[in-house]
Amino acid sequence: MRRDELTERFRALHVPGTPLMMPNPWDIGSAKVMAGLGAQALATTSSGYGFTRGLRDGGQMTRDQALQHAAEICAAVDLPINGDFENGFGHDPGTVAETVKLAAEAGLAGVSIEDTDLPKTGSYPFNEALARVEAAVSAARAAGIVLTARADGWLMKSYDQAEALRRCRAFARAGADVIYAPLVDADTTRALAATGTPVNLLAAGDMRDLNTQQIGALGVARISIGGGLARVTQQVTINATRAMLERGDFTALKGAVSLAEVEALLDR
Repeated sequence: MRRDELTERFRALHVPGTPLMMPNPWDIGSAKVMAGLGAQALATTSSGYGFTRGLRDGGQMTRDQALQHAAEICAAVDLPINGDFENGFGHDPGTVAETVKLAAEAGLAGVSIEDTDLPKTGSYPFNEALARVEAAVSAARAAGIVLTARADGWLMKSYDQAEALRRCRAFARAGADVIYAPLVDADTTRALAATGTPVNLLAAGDMRDLNTQQIGALGVARISIGGGLARVTQQVTINATRAMLERGDFTALKGAVSLAEVEALLDR
């Protein structure tokens, strides 16, 4: 399917109250497995993919690496893919706009841009963050790609939830297609949904105790998991390897999925 058709499908999947479940693969194999299990759309994860490259999350990955990874995922599955492109791989609005353009050229149906001043953990000042989103929106409209504007300050502990809401409201007025403030509480999530712009929610923290229907009741249009499932996989690897090295215990391997099941999903 052509990218413009995938983008149109991606937009249509954002229904407030009936959220799109958008898992985050970290490589081609996990993307194919998720697609084979019935995912309607996928999103890259900077932390999950960074781990496969031996990189920490938060400003260590280059734009070229992110673009290559995105292109590989897009080529592997016939689904809309959203790209986690951190802060747009640059501070000035012009660089952010160029990143959005390149994201569309890589085959992505959507791209997320956050307001963290990477590689630091602080956030851009409000006016600077807004100018960056305005540039991203303009580029996204020209390229025909869904733009998600992220207010990450509550996640990074650089501002409070009221500021996350203020920023997302401004991002929505600037024309962002989706707004996203990771880890805000239910009340703030409802306030985000009240803007009328589709809201992405991260299934992390307390939100992991809710199911999709309960999250939908908050007015959410999309659910992502970030690097959550990648870290579950990493935890299994750590636990099993530690048991083998320290105790000579191989019982964790009894929980392995069958090769036939994995290959069947890869072949779908």
